[in-house]
Amino acid sequence: MEADCSVVTVSELFDLRETIGAELFEGVVYPWEVLPEIEDFIIGLGSRLPKELFEERGEHIWIAKSAKIAPTACLNGPLIIDEDAEIRHCAFVRRSAIVGKGAVVGNSTELKNVVLFNKVQVPHYNYVGDSILGFKAHMGAGSIISNVKSDKTLVTVKGEGFFLETGLKKVGAMLGDHVEVGCNSVLNPGTVVGRHSNIYPTSMVRGVIPADSIYKKSTEIAEKRQL
Repeated sequence: MEADCSVVTVSELFDLRETIGAELFEGVVYPWEVLPEIEDFIIGLGSRLPKELFEERGEHIWIAKSAKIAPTACLNGPLIIDEDAEIRHCAFVRRSAIVGKGAVVGNSTELKNVVLFNKVQVPHYNYVGDSILGFKAHMGAGSIISNVKSDKTLVTVKGEGFFLETGLKKVGAMLGDHVEVGCNSVLNPGTVVGRHSNIYPTSMVRGVIPADSIYKKSTEIAEKRQL
């Protein structure tokens, strides 16, 4: 029987109505395929954003007028910050980020080459690089995403019965809609977490975690009970 790779596809992980960057994913099967395209996409989209809602604050930096930006935040382009987002004290956007409507990027959080869907929260001491975070995904304090393997080889995505080559040296995590990541967890390169799943605090996660799961450790992944 052929392995089912659909669990890691864009359509299974994300509601594309919940991002200003929906066009980026058109015709794409696996979400990591868009990572090399984020920078150019932002530049193209930014120039088309309505001037009554967005203003350009530096080279290739477009910020919604309703967004809240702390004066101590460090913002580098290309960058789009959508309406009602909040960028808090000492947040650092290194480059190439889309921050969705109502999203929160908090104290000492760093972003690089990412798409945060609407209402994502990365509020406390998080690193998010080369990653896609779906609608209302939340990373607990101190949880980070590792985007480069220690041996610097190309990142693969390993699921139940399948093994997908990304062809990329830098791939972080793909978090589906409504994923909850517990405090001080580490998501290893190529991690994919399905919609509505929870990761226990202080977890070390790699591979594919199915939707509607509770991840306690690699040998203990429980299916959520339906209430």
